[in-house]
Amino acid sequence: MWVEEKAKPESNRRTVGMRQHFVNGLVYCTGDMVHFSRYMEDKAFIFQLVEWSMRGVARVILANNPLSGVLILGALVWASPWQALLGTLGLLTSTLTAVIIGQDSEEVSGGLHGFNGMLVSLLMGVFSSAGDWYWWLLLPVCLGGATSTFLYSGLAPLLDKWDLPVAVFPFNMVILLYLACTGSSNPYYPHHPATPLGELESNATQLSLTQLLQGVPLGVGQIYACEDLGPSVLILGATLLYSPLLGSHALLGSGAGTLAGE
Repeated sequence: MWVEEKAKPESNRRTVGMRQHFVNGLVYCTGDMVHFSRYMEDKAFIFQLVEWSMRGVARVILANNPLSGVLILGALVWASPWQALLGTLGLLTSTLTAVIIGQDSEEVSGGLHGFNGMLVSLLMGVFSSAGDWYWWLLLPVCLGGATSTFLYSGLAPLLDKWDLPVAVFPFNMVILLYLACTGSSNPYYPHHPATPLGELESNATQLSLTQLLQGVPLGVGQIYACEDLGPSVLILGATLLYSPLLGSHALLGSGAGTLAGE
């Protein structure tokens, strides 16, 4: 009896210790992961570039977490390796451009010079009508990523006077210029024709509750031009990992938009 009573508290302590380690590890992986940034300060440039780039991936959803960026990039590879390649190339181009022209080191390490380049490259792939693995598209992706960094560095001092964020202004400007300079009949960079504005047609489609519920995580995935349910759920999970509050707001916003569209 004495041996059994002694073994039972020891087993309980081991279980509690494992739970505490799990909770501590989970807390370490949430938020901005400042401790990880300090750990990477004296590492080789290539490893720092990977961390900065992963933060840039997550910055698209207003997160500053390299692990969230890894999960999101994995979701993009899952959905479309070609789109993931384009996004990664635009991300690296814009980040390296910021390093070369000497942008603020804290902004670079925080991924602020990467997310616009990633969005530009992802949307170039979405609008392109040339199909996947069209290698000519890599040229405008690189140019667009670099241009977004120059626009960010130029707009930041101007908008700071009015206490306004640059946000995705560079992405919008670059992608609109790209679409304006190309067209559906362009021999090298054709894209899908834009539907002209006109009278809205009535939508007689009947949606089920299951389709509406699927639309909520899909709406979050559409931030990265992702149209698949599984990768979209993973992107939502990456958002929740960074901040449950941010993740819940993403769900509420996507749910409201889904209901409005219905």
